[in-house]
Amino acid sequence: MLRHSSAPDRRVAERSAVDGETFAREVVGEYRPIILRGQVRRWAAVRASGGGDRAMAEYLAAFGGGKPLDVMIGAPEIAGRFFYNHDLSGFNFQRQHVALGQLLGELLRFAEQDVASPHALYANAATAPEHLPGWDADNALDLPTGDAPARLWIGNATRVATHYDQSNNIACVVHGRRRFTLFPPEQIANLYIGPLDNTLAGPPSSMADPETPDLDRYPRFAEALEHAQVAELEPGDAIFVPAIWWHHVAALDPFNVLVNYWWNHEETASPFGALIHALMSVRDLPPPQKAAWRAWFDHYVFDADADTVAAHLPEHARGVLARGSPARTERLRGFLIRMLGGKV
Repeated sequence: MLRHSSAPDRRVAERSAVDGETFAREVVGEYRPIILRGQVRRWAAVRASGGGDRAMAEYLAAFGGGKPLDVMIGAPEIAGRFFYNHDLSGFNFQRQHVALGQLLGELLRFAEQDVASPHALYANAATAPEHLPGWDADNALDLPTGDAPARLWIGNATRVATHYDQSNNIACVVHGRRRFTLFPPEQIANLYIGPLDNTLAGPPSSMADPETPDLDRYPRFAEALEHAQVAELEPGDAIFVPAIWWHHVAALDPFNVLVNYWWNHEETASPFGALIHALMSVRDLPPPQKAAWRAWFDHYVFDADADTVAAHLPEHARGVLARGSPARTERLRGFLIRMLGGKV
């Protein structure tokens, strides 16, 4: 079996911490991943991290009293990699609701006793207002991310399979080290995407492991690795991951804490939902019809400009072809409902 030891050493671009205006203009506006060194180094949580694992746990425990956390739990045999089981009929982990104090106690026990092969533990996407009330008062992100809540990811040395998010993402390392391996959106054909409707935690994931890729089974993944970018982050660092960029995330230490924020530049319907509907309505058409509909998609969606596709119509008659606005969104929604109700 041919294996590749790791992704090439192509580092994600980086810069020092930025203010909100610079973030919006030069970071989000560039649509590429970028490391922001020291962006959250002044957070109280990052200062607590400097005291070690126990100090970090004690700091987090002070926010107890919120809802139990949704924790992914895997046997030692998975070596920290949350994934499918051998035949993709299920997953190699279970989920349980666990109190914050109980999770922190287990993580400290594994770390301080230097357990060689611990269970994999990962509390994922725990919203701070619900699970760690009061977090934002001590650890506010001074960047424009809309009303996105802080979400905490707390666990040991675990790995999250390569996936994408539909929203922009800024991830801030609080405790422990993280390694992100990122792939541009156009590498989708080389990533061997798993099931779209039976996923690990929401978005679809790549079946190939960037850390020990099986290139006999997934030969095109070698091309994806040529385009991979790697980011190594320490406490206080942040990384911006644009929407639809694929990323594999590895927590490297026995006790790790990360905070992230997901947000969109504006409220839109799900492009992924549109893709699924296209699978049902377009993909299996005869090739000539599919080519004809490709011309429609190119004209109205991918090559579209609101000032050209409907320029021959008076504004009051443009309907769903009008420029984007809340009113047009509502009109489109109503049109879709009527169409779907009539199975058109």
